[in-house]
Amino acid sequence: MARTVRDARLETRAARDRLRVGDIVHWRTLVPEQLHLGYRRRSGGTPGRWIVRRYIGQDAAGKGRYLKKTLEAVADDYQDADGMTVLSFADAQRQAYEMADRASAAPRPECDATVRDVLEAYTADRDRRESGRQGRPIRSDATQRLTRYVLGAEGRGIAAAPLAAVRLAALSEADLRRWRAGLPGTLRATTVRRLTNDLRAGLNAGYAARREELDPAVPKIVEFGLRTPPTDDEPSDSAVRDDQILSDAEVGRLIAAARDVDAEDGWEGDLLRMVLVLAATGARFSQVARLRVCDLQAEQQRLMVPASRKGNRRKEQTHSPVPIGQDVIAALLPAVAGRGPDAPLLERWRVRQVEATRWERVERGRWQSASELTRPWRRVRTRAGLPTAIPYALRHSSIVRGIRANLPIRLVAAAHDTSVGIVEKHYSRYIVSGLEAMLRAAVVPLVPPDGAGGNVVPLAPSEPRRAAR
Repeated sequence: MARTVRDARLETRAARDRLRVGDIVHWRTLVPEQLHLGYRRRSGGTPGRWIVRRYIGQDAAGKGRYLKKTLEAVADDYQDADGMTVLSFADAQRQAYEMADRASAAPRPECDATVRDVLEAYTADRDRRESGRQGRPIRSDATQRLTRYVLGAEGRGIAAAPLAAVRLAALSEADLRRWRAGLPGTLRATTVRRLTNDLRAGLNAGYAARREELDPAVPKIVEFGLRTPPTDDEPSDSAVRDDQILSDAEVGRLIAAARDVDAEDGWEGDLLRMVLVLAATGARFSQVARLRVCDLQAEQQRLMVPASRKGNRRKEQTHSPVPIGQDVIAALLPAVAGRGPDAPLLERWRVRQVEATRWERVERGRWQSASELTRPWRRVRTRAGLPTAIPYALRHSSIVRGIRANLPIRLVAAAHDTSVGIVEKHYSRYIVSGLEAMLRAAVVPLVPPDGAGGNVVPLAPSEPRRAAR
């Protein structure tokens, strides 16, 4: 059995009580360069915690890598140790040695998978899911980003990043930081964030599929290696641009322009209905495209908008009711007449090219991708005199409209299928201005007008006192 080491700072609760409180960990070496036991003191009468740090090898730069684990039991700061839920310094050492023995007795099988291997599996799965949703073969946005900046494509002259050849078992935080530092400086912060999220998801999926062969520290390496540096969190990028917040009149101009372009290009109302529903609901394109005929509830004057597919949590509700006006209902009713309840609410014509300059209609079907709106939207925004507006501006404007109407932030978030945190982060300045308007409505005059009389009686000037004799 390993010997019990001594440490005057950690052995007794009285000695530990003199240590600094906070995130600092006070370490004691159990096995030189291999095993350490740490203690973190906590404030407010909460018992401290014991932490085991174990050496697990070197990274690509030759620096030592350690695996840290906080023991579930607390320190015996306020009650006697029982060796199970409350641990003394000696008890914590015993558990640390046992953890090290178990780790050395059960070596993991070697994992030869590289970053390329796990990302190719991840992108294939993403493509499969996107193709199933769209009903046709499609490459997901994640696949395109990871191909461009990690995996490479020889046929297109795109070189792979050095990160692609790194074995997942040998992946280090330095590898991930070097990859991030090597990205083109012209990329917008939002693009870097999406790309980083794609890479993080792919690496975590690779670890989940091979966790018996990999060190448990891999997820933490991915987390800290891809953490956004503080300098990249630009204030201008954490909020919606002002030119994407449209007034009601500007939204009306876009809808009127969509009606004109629809008539000129022979859309038969399909383009107008798409833009109108985006503006009326503030939903994402992917949600609007999945609306069915039965989701239009004309008598209740609402649309039952499908929940988004964003995030990993299971949605408690599959649809959210969104009130709409009678003008929107009147525009949608012709599209549902004589159609089954499960048919797509919004459709468009599919065309095929028969000659160099001639196309013919083939069949009608639901909108499949937001890119189908790109070309007609350019004409719509130009005609409306809003050359910088994007389709997502209709969602931004809907959220801000709810905030300016002094609706509860939780209600605004629920109506737009997002979280309170996202609304507070991206639309904070509109929330502040809305609160100021509410506070201003509570302001009352405090100074009485001149000549009002009131209850204040001016004092008459008193005569000077006579000098005492």
